[in-house]
Amino acid sequence: MKKPQKPKTEPLRIQTLNELGLLDSEPDPQLDRLTEFVAHVFCVPVALISLVDSDRQWFKSKVGLEACETSRDVSFCGHAILGPDVFVVPNALKDERFKDNPLVTGPPYIRFYAGAPLIHNNGSALGTLCLIDIEPRNFDDDDIKVLREVADKVMWEFCH
Repeated sequence: MKKPQKPKTEPLRIQTLNELGLLDSEPDPQLDRLTEFVAHVFCVPVALISLVDSDRQWFKSKVGLEACETSRDVSFCGHAILGPDVFVVPNALKDERFKDNPLVTGPPYIRFYAGAPLIHNNGSALGTLCLIDIEPRNFDDDDIKVLREVADKVMWEFCH
C-alpha cells in the first residue's frame, strides 16, 4: 500500500479547512442532497464528501457508509487531493497503490473509486466528492465532467 503524500500547500490547506469551520461540523441538508444525487446518478453504493485533515479524512456527508472518518494513511482521497483532476481507480485490486490497502482487502471492499478534489479559490484541495463501488468499473469523460460539476457545487456551498 502506498500512503498518500502531503500536498505542497498543506499548511494553507489545513488553515483553510479550519477557517471554514467544516471539520466536525453538523450535517448540512443541501450537501446531503448532493451526495445522494451522485450516488443515485452513478448507481454506486457509497458516495462521500470527504475532508482531508492532517491525519484523518472526515466525512461531511455520506451515503452507504457507517464510518465518520478513516485514517489519512489509508485514504484514497488523500491521493485525490494531490492534483486538480478527478482521480479514478477503475480496479483497486489491480492498482499497486491500493491492492493491499485495508479498505480494499477488508470492509468496505473498495474496488472502484472516483474522487473530484474540492478546490478552494486559494488553490487548496480541501477534500473530495467521491464515489465508491464494490465492483470494478469504467468512468468515462462524461462521468468525470458530471462529478466535477457537482464537486464545484459542493465547494460553492462550503464558501457561501
